Order: sequence, then structure tokens, then C-alpha cells
Amino acid sequence: MTLIRFNKPYGVLCQFTDEGSGRPTLADFVDVPGVYPAGRLDLDSEGLLLLTDDGRLQARIADPKFKMPKTYLVQVEGEPDTAALAALRSGVQLKDGPTRPAKAERIDAPDLWPRDPPVRFRKTVPDCWLTLTIREGRNRQVRRMTAAVGHPTLRLVRWRIGEWSLDDVPPGEWREA
Repeated sequence: MTLIRFNKPYGVLCQFTDEGSGRPTLADFVDVPGVYPAGRLDLDSEGLLLLTDDGRLQARIADPKFKMPKTYLVQVEGEPDTAALAALRSGVQLKDGPTRPAKAERIDAPDLWPRDPPVRFRKTVPDCWLTLTIREGRNRQVRRMTAAVGHPTLRLVRWRIGEWSLDDVPPGEWREA
């Protein structure tokens, strides 16, 4: 069995082919035959993507019924107050229904690699960083959750999935787990 931890850069598609678009794909970074992503990260999200050749493990990681925790470092616009953090912790109402409770904490800015392109900076609008751990995986869920409490996401980096983390993997590189 092969399991790879890949640090997906901003702007990379979570698939191996994209005919004719010219956008970078996993094939531009991972040269291991027979592995497929266990879950997805949006084009504008960064961080940990697990790839495996084991279908059962892929399902256990990706399928929401297994409730595997996923931890994100989230740069948000504004400075969430205790009520906004409490709302994230208890679950927020989205158009497709309420989310499960999340673990949400304000943190100091993490020591991350620069993003290309950089996140927009506005002198008049402060920003801050959160860690957010969820146990489901709806489309653009973290972004929709922070927006629902009044703090749009500026940068999103998945740091951990279950027991696997991004600790020693630079952007665009991978390591066997």
C-alpha cells in the first residue's frame, strides 16, 4: 500500500489530467503510478492532500460517514469575536443545512510559505488566523462557515487529516506517510 502526503500549492487542480486548460495538475508534482487523491482541495486552497493506491483507505479518508477530523489554518478578514467563534464551535447554518460543531481557535499568524499570488492586503481591514477542525467535508465548507459568521476566508491551508500532517512537506512536494 502506498500513502503520500502532498502539499498542494495554490492554483493546482486535485486531479491528474485537465485536457487543454494549461492549469497545473497533480501530474506536474506527483510521479507515483496508481495513486489517487483521497478527498479534494479547491483550486484556491493549499495544503495537505493524501494520495493512495488503497481504495478502502481512500474511502475511509474521504467519506464523511467516517468523520475523520480535518484541521485548517484559516486567514480571515476581520477579527472574530467570542460570538463568532462560539457559532463556529456550535455549528452554523448554511444553505445546505447546519454544519456539525467545529473546533475553532484564534491563533497567532503561522510561519507559512509565501502564497503566489499573495493574499490581498487592505490597510483599513484587519485580518487574523484561526484553526478550524471539522469532521465533514461539504463543498467549500470552511469558506462558507467563516463567511456565515461575518469573516470571509482570505487564505485556507489544510494542515492535518486524522493522524497525518503537513509538518515536513514544503509546497509542491510530497513524502510517503
